[in-house]
Amino acid sequence: MDARLNYFADPTSAKVLKHFMSAGKALKETTLPATTQELTALRVSQINGCAVCIDMHTKEAAAAGETAVRLHLVAAWREATVFTPAERAALELAEQGTRVADAAGGVDDEVWARAAKHYDEEQLAALAALIAFMNAANRLNIIAQQPAGDYEAGQFH
Repeated sequence: MDARLNYFADPTSAKVLKHFMSAGKALKETTLPATTQELTALRVSQINGCAVCIDMHTKEAAAAGETAVRLHLVAAWREATVFTPAERAALELAEQGTRVADAAGGVDDEVWARAAKHYDEEQLAALAALIAFMNAANRLNIIAQQPAGDYEAGQFH
């Protein structure tokens, strides 16, 4: 399967993607825990059905020491006992921030308050930006039908 588009082949989209990828790199440098970032990115990508991002974030998390059990349970995190309260709050925020159309009211106050119990303002800002970033990345990849399976951990670092 080949992608419909090569975003880096067109000068305009390549310029946009360069800046977009810089935003992703900046998020990696925040104080939001790396594990939380990978679990959040994975959950957003699962909801959106972005195979290439699921591939990427599963492999990046595994390379960083994440267990297979936790990775397999991200899709069912509510029923799983392997996530910390902070991770659960981030995953819940990721779901409501991704399912904006489904949740009509967006992110509710209780979900935000649970996340705010575990993350400081800088981390909350990073978490909100990460959720938005992943939704945009998922859409770019889904539109172009980017194929999944060949990603290698660290490929974009």
